[in-house]
Amino acid sequence: MWDSSKRASVSRCDDGVGRKQGLMDKTVLITGGAQGMGASHVRAFVDEDARVVFTDLNESAGEKLSEELGGSVRFIRHDVVRETDWLDVVTKTEAAFGPIGVLVNNAGITINQPIEEMSEATYRKLIDVNQVAVFLGMKAVLPSMRKAGGGSIVNISSIAGMVGIPNAIGYNASKFAVRGMTKTAALEFAQYGIRVNSVHPGSIDTPMVNNGNAEEMDALAESIPMKRLGRPGELSQLVLFLASDASSYSTGSEFTADGGVTASI
Repeated sequence: MWDSSKRASVSRCDDGVGRKQGLMDKTVLITGGAQGMGASHVRAFVDEDARVVFTDLNESAGEKLSEELGGSVRFIRHDVVRETDWLDVVTKTEAAFGPIGVLVNNAGITINQPIEEMSEATYRKLIDVNQVAVFLGMKAVLPSMRKAGGGSIVNISSIAGMVGIPNAIGYNASKFAVRGMTKTAALEFAQYGIRVNSVHPGSIDTPMVNNGNAEEMDALAESIPMKRLGRPGELSQLVLFLASDASSYSTGSEFTADGGVTASI
């Protein structure tokens, strides 16, 4: 049985696999960074001595995390579906730390409903937050990354961008789109020394997945070949790798971390 006591804190990147990735003093922008997997990414980059700006709609959580980490960390309230917000965030990030070298498009939502029950408004909301925001982010940071002389964009998709998931038509559509958009951007941005890759997590032990029901979590863990949920820090290490020069020849690719769920598909 999956032991919930083994879950890693989403507020720490402490999975015992951390190592310096050569990201010191790079300017990093992370969306959806106030909580869950995004907060783990923020902490991971801070541990690398990067200069981090993270954004979210949850102001209280964002300000709390920013105050806790201090130093070269800034929080900005940000609605990722608004282009004007993106331009404002890029301007403020450059003013604080200089041109952006890394963008992690992490913000996202999930709403599970059968197709016949899902309203047009709900479907469009999923597309806006999970897909359109990624387009806006890549477009907004391009001039800044050119000034930086290159960079890395990491788009957080999902295994729902690799396979179909029942009762997730909007989520599936948006995450498959992120996978395709990543490849197009990689082809367009390569001339500027900017790499673009997508990360496809499976079930990660964050509040978005873990509902606190031990029986359901045990059943979910049992369905995974590795018999456990992923830890946020494990995903953060993958994001660090893709952000760093250690992955300098990787672009337009998808990187899956799902405990083996999609291995036989």
